[in-house]
Parts: sequence; structure tokens; C-alpha cells
Amino acid sequence: MRPWYRAWQIMTQVVFCAWFNLRALHRERVPREGPVLLVANHQSYLDPPLCGAGLPRELDYIARDSLFRNRWFGWFIRSLNAFPLQRGRADIGAIRTILQRLAAGRAVMLFPEGTRTSDGRIAPTQSGIELIARKSGATTVPVVIDGAFDAWPRTQLLPGLDRIIVLYGEPITPETVRQMPKGAYVAQINRRLRQMQTDLRRLYGRKPYGYSNRGNSLTADLS
Repeated sequence: MRPWYRAWQIMTQVVFCAWFNLRALHRERVPREGPVLLVANHQSYLDPPLCGAGLPRELDYIARDSLFRNRWFGWFIRSLNAFPLQRGRADIGAIRTILQRLAAGRAVMLFPEGTRTSDGRIAPTQSGIELIARKSGATTVPVVIDGAFDAWPRTQLLPGLDRIIVLYGEPITPETVRQMPKGAYVAQINRRLRQMQTDLRRLYGRKPYGYSNRGNSLTADLS
């Protein structure tokens, strides 16, 4: 891990643990080496550093291109492995960058909902992530963030005080992905993220969000 990245990671850990009582569950499920695709729900601006704060390896992040328009902020987030995505259309360049970084053995963080939640619920997973998972041969790790929406919803100017928990789910191997029929990967990611969120909220005494089709329980992700 580069000293610059590690310094910001330590600062993030200190601030988030003090301000949000941050807890990260099952960090050991993220492989320490090799290509990894971390797929998370998107609750707030805090999500990228939240997902990487407790991990022993660097993460690469995809961010909307408007965040890079400011020269200095763009330089800063690039120095922490962020790269731009043009929202609203298929960005072939961003997909190529993701595949290149995964081919180099990196860990890439994606938010397949495409935008921050407006009510805390997890929106349907966008289909483009399946192409990346199949072509890259990366291990997929589903990640659920809970509490960040309560702390900093998109309608609120500054973050408040709410406990945040990050749960890393059981990895999905590239061999498993290859054996799935078309569309099954997207369906599984969406189902697992929603069920992980439901189980996590129950564990911490929070009311689960309602989903019309939650599927079978995946409480093993919490054990």
C-alpha cells in the first residue's frame, strides 16, 4: 500500500470511527491479492472511503465525471485511485479502464445502482456489471453499507451523527460466474445486497426496508 493512500486511510478510519462509530464486518472475505470486484449499494458521498477504510489493500473507485471538473479535487481523488465515468450513457472508456485495472490484479469498487439512493432502499442492479464480471475473471465481493443514508441523505447539506456498518459478503468466484446463465449474475447480486441489508438492519435493531421480492434468506453472510 502506498504511503499516501495509507495515510488517508488511517485518517479516514479515525474520523469515521469517532464520528459514525464505524464497524466493518467480515473484512477477511476480501482477497488480499488478485483481481477483485467489490459491488456495493450506494447511500451517500461517504461510501467510497467507507468501503476501503478497513481493508489491507488499495481500492480503485469509479466516480462520476463531474467530480473531476475542479482541477484540485480531481487531482486529489485521482491520487486515491478514482477514475471518471460519464453518466447517462455507455462509457466504453470507463469499462476498458475497469477491465485493465482488474487485469493488473487490482481491487475495483463499483456501485451498480448508478446513483445514490433516495430512500435507503437498494435499486435494481444495472446489467453492465455482468459483462465486467465475466470478462475480467475477478472474484466478486458484495458489500452493504447501512447507516450512511441516515447520516447523510442526498437531500441533506452536511452529514449528521448515525452509526454506520459495512458488511462484506461471501465472495463469488469467477468459476461460479462462468457457470451462471445470462442474467443470473445481476439477479443474484441484487438479491444478495437486499437480503444482506435486511439481515444487517435486523441484527442492529433497525427496521428493514420493504422489498417486493426478497428471495431466500442469506444470513450466512453475517455469520
